Amino acid sequence: MKEQSTTASPAELRIDKWLWFTRFFKSRSQATAAVAGGLVHVNGERAKPARGVRVDDQLVITREQLRYEVRVTGLPQRRGPAPEARTFYSETAASQAAREQRREQARLHAAPEGRPDKHARRALRELRRGDAS
Repeated sequence: MKEQSTTASPAELRIDKWLWFTRFFKSRSQATAAVAGGLVHVNGERAKPARGVRVDDQLVITREQLRYEVRVTGLPQRRGPAPEARTFYSETAASQAAREQRREQARLHAAPEGRPDKHARRALRELRRGDAS
């Protein structure tokens, strides 16, 4: 007779699935491409998409010029809502501070002097939408 799967969580989960489940990437293919491209490191080593991630592993994730340093606290069974996804990792304080500092610098750098002209308004509009290269 075939055994039925239990609800207990597995000992490890593929890194690309974990990144997608915890909403670091919008699709699993994006997560796979990021891991294959060397943007994700597990315990200080470059990982392949099929590498298993376990509880207490340290991950360094680079996404859109932002760097996340997280510790795995759980292995999700599905891709749930964002608040649920955040319970499966904890970000280091240094990582949070560095990201906030980078956001603040970007905000101050983008602030124009005085009233923007037509071209500056277009540039700001594109920057807000993310169209600028």
